[in-house]
Amino acid sequence: MTRLFCILVVLASLFTVQSSQLSAQETTFKANGPDDYREGLHAFTNVTLYKDYKTKIENATLIIKNGKVVEAGAGVAVPAGAIMHDLKGKFIYPSFIDTYSDYGLPQYGKIRSENVQYESNIKGAYNWNQAIKSDFEAYKSFLVSDIRADELRKLGFGAVLSHRKDGIARGTGTVVTLNSDKENKVILRGNASAHYSFNKGTSTQLYPESLMGAIALLRQTYLDAIWYKGLTEKKEYNITLENWNSSQALPQIFDAGSWQNALRADKIGDEFGLQYLIKGDGTEYRRIKEIKDTKARFILPLAFPKAYDVEDPYKALWVDLDDMKHWELAPTNASQTMMMILLRSCASIRAMYFSWSIR
Repeated sequence: MTRLFCILVVLASLFTVQSSQLSAQETTFKANGPDDYREGLHAFTNVTLYKDYKTKIENATLIIKNGKVVEAGAGVAVPAGAIMHDLKGKFIYPSFIDTYSDYGLPQYGKIRSENVQYESNIKGAYNWNQAIKSDFEAYKSFLVSDIRADELRKLGFGAVLSHRKDGIARGTGTVVTLNSDKENKVILRGNASAHYSFNKGTSTQLYPESLMGAIALLRQTYLDAIWYKGLTEKKEYNITLENWNSSQALPQIFDAGSWQNALRADKIGDEFGLQYLIKGDGTEYRRIKEIKDTKARFILPLAFPKAYDVEDPYKALWVDLDDMKHWELAPTNASQTMMMILLRSCASIRAMYFSWSIR
C-alpha cells in the first residue's frame, strides 16, 4: 500500500505539468460541460522523500502548485491555503521514465507481396526508399491506451518516450505521461527525438536486403539531406528530407540491437558529426573497452536470463558455456559501461520480475 501511494503521488505531481497547465486556462479542445479552473495547492508533510537515488530526506515537505513541484525538503514552510496531506510513515519517490517505448502508437504488420517491388509505392513527394520514414511524427498518431498505461504505472513508470519502431529512419518520438486522460492533456512534447535502426521494418521494397545495404542507405540519406539543405534555390520539395533535416537538432537515438551494431552505428555518427544515444541488447560487456570508447550513452534492457537447471548432469550437458557466461555477466552489463545509463522496461517483464531485475 505504501508503494502504491508513493507512485500515485508522483504520477499526480511530477508528471502532470502539461495537464495542469491546460486545465488552468481556457482550452482549445471541446469540453463536455464547464471545466474546473481552480488552482491547486497541496502540501505533503512528514514524508520520507527521495529526491534522487542518493538523496533521502526524513520528515520532508513537498509543495505542489498547479501540478508542479515548487519546493521540497526538510523545514519547508507550508504556504497559506494549501491542502494538507500528512504522510507520516509513507515514502515518495520519483517515477521511472521509459526512454524506449511504442506506447500509444498503432502497430503495423508487413504486407506480403508475391511480386518483387523495386520502387517505392508511397504516393507523394516522399523519399525514394520506403525504409526512410523520417516524415513520421509520433505525436500525430498517438492515442491513449488505458490498459497499457496502467501496466506501466504498476511498474513505477510515470512517462515514456514513444516512437514507432519501424524503418531505418523511423521519424520522431514524443514524450507523454501515463495519465488516463485525453491526448491533448498527456502529450508533453511533440517532436522530442529522432530514431534510427539497421532494420527496414515493414518496407516491402526489395532494397536494402542486407546489413551492408542498410548501412549504405543510411549513409546515402545523410549525404542527400546535406546536399538538399545546401540548395540555395530548390527545384524540388522532398517531404522526407525536410523532416530529416528539421529533426537533426533533436536527441538522436539508434536501435542497434547488438554490441556489433552499436559500434557500427557509432562509426556512422562519427562520420556525420553525431553522437547517438544507443539502444543496446544487454551484451555490451563482451566488448566493454570498445563500447566505452564510443563515449555514447546507452539504453539498456532489464530482461536478465534466469538461472539454468544444472543439477541433473545430463541436462547440464545441453547448456552452452556461452549461455552460462551470459547468465553470469548480463546483470553486470550496466555497471561495467560506467557511463550514463537509461533503463527501459520490457513488455514481457512481469511486475515482480521487473522489480527484481532493477534491484
